[in-house]
Amino acid sequence: MTESVWHARRLTEDKKRRNDHRSPYQRDRARILHSAAFRRLQAKTQVLGVGMNDFYRTRLTHSLEVSQIGTGIRAQLKQKQPQLDHLFDSMSLIESLCLAHDIGHPPYGHGGEVALNYMMRDHGGFEGNGQTFRILSRLEPYTEFYGMNLCRRSLLGILKYPAPYSSLHQTSSSQPVNNIRQLKPSEWPPVKGIFDDDIEILDWVLSPLSDNDRQKFLSHQDIHGQQHKRTRYKSLDCSVMELADDIAYAVHDLEDAIVMGIVNQEQWQEDVGSKLACSEDTWIRAEFGSIGNKLFSSKHHLRKDAIGTLVNGFVTAIDIRLNTDFEENLLRYNAGLDESFSEALEILKQFVFKYVIRKPEIQMLEYKGQQIVMELFEAFESDPERLLPINTQERWRDSRDEGLNSHRVIADYISGMTDEFAARLHQQLFSPNAGSMIEFNREL
Repeated sequence: MTESVWHARRLTEDKKRRNDHRSPYQRDRARILHSAAFRRLQAKTQVLGVGMNDFYRTRLTHSLEVSQIGTGIRAQLKQKQPQLDHLFDSMSLIESLCLAHDIGHPPYGHGGEVALNYMMRDHGGFEGNGQTFRILSRLEPYTEFYGMNLCRRSLLGILKYPAPYSSLHQTSSSQPVNNIRQLKPSEWPPVKGIFDDDIEILDWVLSPLSDNDRQKFLSHQDIHGQQHKRTRYKSLDCSVMELADDIAYAVHDLEDAIVMGIVNQEQWQEDVGSKLACSEDTWIRAEFGSIGNKLFSSKHHLRKDAIGTLVNGFVTAIDIRLNTDFEENLLRYNAGLDESFSEALEILKQFVFKYVIRKPEIQMLEYKGQQIVMELFEAFESDPERLLPINTQERWRDSRDEGLNSHRVIADYISGMTDEFAARLHQQLFSPNAGSMIEFNREL
């Protein structure tokens, strides 16, 4: 496939800017970095709530760390498999994907995501990755109708779940709740895919592919224990971004938990150290057998050294694999972790999930955010032309008049809010003592 096809943008641009010699992906990175959607990540929950402490990670700092790890993976692959270096374009492409990967996540993390998904259950659902694709390709006002108007390859790379909602959704046996306070997230999991409202953009991204590649790339399967179907494949660039995201989640969120005293060394030894002492990999056996002493040391530099060691261990255990079922090189090749390191990363992720994500105090924050988001949605849905900001009202009316999904406009508006903005707006609507909120009318 020619390079120019993947450099193409939906809206043809002819920007005559003086002495601008940037590559297409350097331009994409700049559009992401300078977007309002990216800036708002500084005030969105990663794991621990924004405002609880000024030390730990937000969605913004997480995204920056994912970008750093992603470029580290790219540099390692160039050293390990130089014969495949032609598969990659500029380093700016991987940076762009890593910086943008969480841009569609709503306020209050998973709580906000489940809340919007439930409120959109009859209108195409909601999911953070689908919203990321939508912001990049349609919503962010860099252009009037084409979002940031990124290159086709950038949009292909952001597709963690490249299939439309309607092909992945499976009807739940759960009945809608009588009161939104009763909603259980486990009963309303989001469909991980692209919204049906954006299918024509997905079609444009995949249009260079052969019929065989397209059909296979869009294919999906049932996953044991999961309600909805899951896609099976992703592009080369996306596989690098996803590995960087997983490493950042498992290692850096672990660091936050250690520093905040949420986990202790005994828990680490029982759930991680003892399991990885039996690893088939000699490096894993040796490092994980002793690294707990550094991780939980009172000397900060030892902990930082241990965190760096873990990240380096995972990054250097990645290589590129071949899938001969595809014709297009961007699909034929994927980055993957060595099996022993993949098992170790999964154990780390489960440790963070068990002791951090599922911690009752964290779940209370998630529950509170869930309620705020659902109550905001209820209010806007009840009378959009009265309560939505003027510009959003216009989008809502245009969508309704054109026979499109006007509920998606409400989901777009709420998902763009920061945690603090959503909380203040909720207070403005439902607290009798709340003051005026002039800022409400600013465009999100």
